[in-house]
This record gives sequence, C-alpha cells and structure tokens, in this order.
Amino acid sequence: MLKHLSIVLASKSPRRQELLSLMGLNFKVELKDVDESYPEGLSPAEIAVFISEKKAKAFTSDNEIVITADTIVALNGEILGKPIDRADAQRMLGKLSGNKHEVYTGVTIVSGNQIKSFYDKTIVYCKTVSATEIDFYIDNYKPFDKAGSYGVQDWWGLAVVQRIEGSYTNVMGLPTEKLYQELLSFA
Repeated sequence: MLKHLSIVLASKSPRRQELLSLMGLNFKVELKDVDESYPEGLSPAEIAVFISEKKAKAFTSDNEIVITADTIVALNGEILGKPIDRADAQRMLGKLSGNKHEVYTGVTIVSGNQIKSFYDKTIVYCKTVSATEIDFYIDNYKPFDKAGSYGVQDWWGLAVVQRIEGSYTNVMGLPTEKLYQELLSFA
C-alpha cells in the first residue's frame, strides 16, 4: 500500500529492518553515529522520543522519508539500556525475572520540513528464572545490543515472557501499527 514511498530507515537493528520488510515497505538503511545521552528528569517515554528525535536531526530528507526509533526498557522507574558487559546483562535479566516492566519505543518520521514523533508503551510480564537460565540465555543469544538485555522474538520471549499488554512489535523495537498510520499521512 505504501510501496511508492522512498524511505530511509536510520537503524542498524535487524528487527526493525525485518518489520519494515514485513510491512511491504521499500526502504534503504543509512546509519549515522549519534550520542544517545539525554537530560535527567525525563520520563521513559520522553527519553525514547528525545533520542529518536536526536537521531532524526542527524539526517536531511528532501525527497525521502527518514524513520528513526529508540527503545527504552523501564522497571520501577529505572531505565535498563543496552548492557555494557555480561555482568550488566545478568544484573538486568535478574531484575526482570519475576517482574513486570514497560517497553517504550519513540519513533520520529521526517520528510522535508515535516517532522512527526510519537511513542508506544507495552507492559511485559516475565516469569521467575534461575541464574542458570539467565546464563544460558546470555551464552546462546548474546543480548548485548538489546535494551533490557533481551529480545522478545527469541528464547526469552518464548520461555520467559508470560504475557504482554500492548503491541508485540513495540517490544521488538518498532510499533508497526502506529507507524503505518503515521506513514499514511506522508503518502
């Protein structure tokens, strides 16, 4: 339906690339290094949108639509970003074990002088897992490039996530239903 759009996905995430492909969109991937720091005092939703907009500002978009996104995992107000090492991943996954947390993805769409940002929130419930299961997950799935140290589309999502409230694709890193609706306004 939106195949005629010339889209740039500014993300190295294979999951975001897969989701755009599944949506039937034609796109190319362009990457730019962007500092992902943010000011203190922002809510998780504000952080996700702030970083997404920061990424978008690194691009110029004359005849193309640029899509940027950032995903944040929050547990009781604490932001769980990408783990810096194995011990950090173990710490994060241990905190998620037996608890519910929120996943926020901020998305920014830019075309010429048009800019639109939005976010989605999903609540994720995890069962309690052992340290051995956490080590198995880290050893076999290497979740070092994922917010919160896990991917809902792999073993963690299949064996540990009990249920979600909200968008599944949001937890993967891109709320596709909301993105589709927003892209219609650019068509």
